[in-house]
This record gives sequence, C-alpha cells and structure tokens, in this order.
Amino acid sequence: MLMKTPLLAIGCVLIASVLAGLAPFLFEYGAKQMQGRVIDFVTNPYIIAGMATYLTVMVFFTFAFRLGGTVRVLYPIYASMFIWAAVGAWFLHGDAIQPIHLAGMALLMTGIICMSW
Repeated sequence: MLMKTPLLAIGCVLIASVLAGLAPFLFEYGAKQMQGRVIDFVTNPYIIAGMATYLTVMVFFTFAFRLGGTVRVLYPIYASMFIWAAVGAWFLHGDAIQPIHLAGMALLMTGIICMSW
C-alpha cells in the first residue's frame, strides 16, 4: 500500500508532522507570557502562530488526501511528529535525548513502517 501512495502525499504528511511536532513550543512560549486573561489568549502572537501552524498542518493533510493518500498509510507517518517534538526539545531547550528515547523512536519508526505497509 505504501508503494501505491504518491510520494508527494507522503512528503506533505512528513512536512505536516514536522510542523505538528514544533507547534506545541509556540503554545508553550505563548502560555508563559499570558496573564490569565482571555484577551491574552487571542492576541498572543505565539498562540496565534501555533494555531496557524496547526491550520497549515491540516492544509498539508488535505492536499495529501487529494493526491490519493489514505488515512491508513498517511496517519502512521504523521506519528513521527513525536520524534520531531523530541528533536525540537533538544534543539530549543537543550533537553537530552537518552538511549531509552532513541529506543522508543526506533519502535515508533518500526510501527510506522508496519502500519503503512
């Protein structure tokens, strides 16, 4: 099934997964600036950027489906967002990626391959 899925559709979902893995950092930065008022939520540039990022993720998903991708193949690939989030935490916050994390990432990638096959 993976081989019948257009490469461009897979590429769109990979881009979506990177964006989805990094978007939570925008919400984190925005939340740290908020004073607890509703107006802070709707005017905070980080929160707005996070929402725009998730909207962009959905645009890439929609385009991938339009190209002929299926949920069964593309959604497991999207799960790589958890790896991108770990890489983002390492890059942005200096959070260590331990061997156990690498093992989890390897298991996740194995699952993605098995589910997408």
